[in-house]
This record gives sequence, C-alpha cells and structure tokens, in this order.
Amino acid sequence: MINNVSKSDSYAAAGVDITAGYRAVELMKKHIARTNIPGVVSGIGGFGGLFELDVTGMTRPVLVSGTDGVGTKLKLAFLMDKHDTVGIDCVAMCVNDIVCCGAKPLTFLDYIACGRNVPEKIAEIVSGVAEGCVQAGCALVGGETAEMPGFYPENEYDLAGFSVGVVDRDKLFDASAVAVGDVMIGLPSSGVHSNGFSLVRKVFDVENGGLDFYCDDLGRTLGEALLEPTRIYVKPVLKLAESVTVKAVSHITGGGFYENIPRSLPQGVTACIDVNSIGPIPLFERIASAGRIPLRDMYNTFNMGIGMVLTVSAAEADEAVRVLKDCGEDARVIGEIVPGEERVTLI
Repeated sequence: MINNVSKSDSYAAAGVDITAGYRAVELMKKHIARTNIPGVVSGIGGFGGLFELDVTGMTRPVLVSGTDGVGTKLKLAFLMDKHDTVGIDCVAMCVNDIVCCGAKPLTFLDYIACGRNVPEKIAEIVSGVAEGCVQAGCALVGGETAEMPGFYPENEYDLAGFSVGVVDRDKLFDASAVAVGDVMIGLPSSGVHSNGFSLVRKVFDVENGGLDFYCDDLGRTLGEALLEPTRIYVKPVLKLAESVTVKAVSHITGGGFYENIPRSLPQGVTACIDVNSIGPIPLFERIASAGRIPLRDMYNTFNMGIGMVLTVSAAEADEAVRVLKDCGEDARVIGEIVPGEERVTLI
C-alpha cells in the first residue's frame, strides 16, 4: 500500500520526491514476488531482508558473498532507453562469482542511485533484477533506491548489487587440486557481458550514434547485441558438481582470460588455451577490427565468447561436457593445464 502520510514539500522542492519512491515500490512488488523461494521470511519494506538458512545435510556451512555493479554498460541502456535487462547483468556479476566457489546463491539485494526517481523506470530496472534472481534460483529480499539530484544527471542512474550464498566447506571447489593434465571446459557467453564497455564505447563512439545500425553478421542492431544481458551459469555449474569433481571455476569478467583464469590456478602451472576451440565470434571480431585492437589485448579485456571456465580431470572431461550439454550449455574443451609459470598462454 502506498504511504499517503509521509510527504515533504520542502524535500520535493530540493529535488527529492519521496512519494515517487513509494510508487516505485508498489510497481516492483509483482517482480519481486517471482523470486520468492523457501527460506524467505520477510517481504520488502523492512530494515533488513530476512532469510531462514536451511543447512540440512551440511556439516560445515560456509557463507559466500559477492558484490558488483553493471559498470558503463549502463550508458548504452540510457542511450537506448531500455532498462529491463541491466538488472540481469547486475545479478549475474554477483552470482557467477559466488558459484565459482561451489556455493548456491540464496539472497540478493540491489542498490539503485538516480538523479530523478521515475517509478516506472525503477520498476523496469527491478524487473530485470528479478529475472536474474529467477535464473540464479535466489530471492530478491530487499534493496535501496536513492534519489540524488545534483549528483547524478536527471535521466541517469547507477546499479549495483550484493548476494549471499552457502556451501558445505567439504564441497568448496579446491583450486589447489588443479594439476598438470587437467582439462579446461568453456561455457559460451552471450556477448560482451558487463565488462570492457569503456573500451567498447570508445571504439564505436556510441555517444554520437550508431547503436541502431543493423549488422548482418550479428543479426540485429549493434546496440541490441551490446546490451544483451550477461549469462547466469549458476544452475549448470551446481548440477555438474553433483556428478563430477569440479576443481576450479573462473568467471571471465574484467581483465579477460589473463586476469581471471590465474585466480583459480595454483602456482607452477599454466592454462594453455586453444583459441581455435573458441572460434571467431562476430561481435568480438567487429570490436577488434573497429578499434584495431591486438588479439592479446582482446583476451586481456573481454570474455571473447567464453563466460566461464571450469577445470576438471582429464578422466572426467567427457562426462562433464555431457552433463553441461544436458543442461543446455554448448560446453567444449578449450584447453589444458601444463607446467609453467606464465599462468595463461594462447595457442
């Protein structure tokens, strides 16, 4: 129910309409309801989101937390006036990190800071957050919308989020077990995801148009391809862990292959990646060509078509690919672990 008592004409004169916040909450309730899962104790509107943790079957439950934002990809949402997908990006950036430990995301909270609270736009953003939570199997238990006139331009906003998951300590993915001869399996991305957009924006000069340009190789406009939301890998990774020993998982975000894969490797080994196994991706080819960006820089900035990399033993590689394909993933072997100190090499 909308709060008809709380109102401040003085605050409104300063640019903050608190009644718009109440209207936004009413509009987003139907989206939040989609994310309810067992364990949710409270609805939105309180000072904290309540979740009853079920640790049945766990001997040493460990909470795993992750937080992130959408970054300058939001600039494209502003330019295209499309706000219902960036929430998926926000959830994905958090829960994809959490699942790298083997944890199941349980709860999510978002934070939206804007120059002016337009309830319909805020609800549109939250609809994407809710969709991301549904894809990840977690609950949207709260959030915050801050109207900050004079700090943000009137038609712009920032979006960040925070998620908590749980895993039995005995089932944490153990990167220290990665050994020479292990196999690396890649899960395809849906595009650029939510990293590298400062470079993308520079390459295509998006602020001066071009996002509505139809690209035959992409099968849609450039803007549509770039705004495609980040894929969420939680369910297939957790499903795989039920039947295969997953040693390590790397979420390929900012810094690309060179920064993220070493985060899941012990010292003394190198991830040898076969770029031919990944294949040419039209969107990344277009970025590299338009910006005259060297291959090394591309792999050090973007996911290049692989959003997540899982390391398993060679003996379980075929089974891992089979399970992931059964989950709808176009999984493929993209490399192996070899001796060395280079951390990542491309062949």
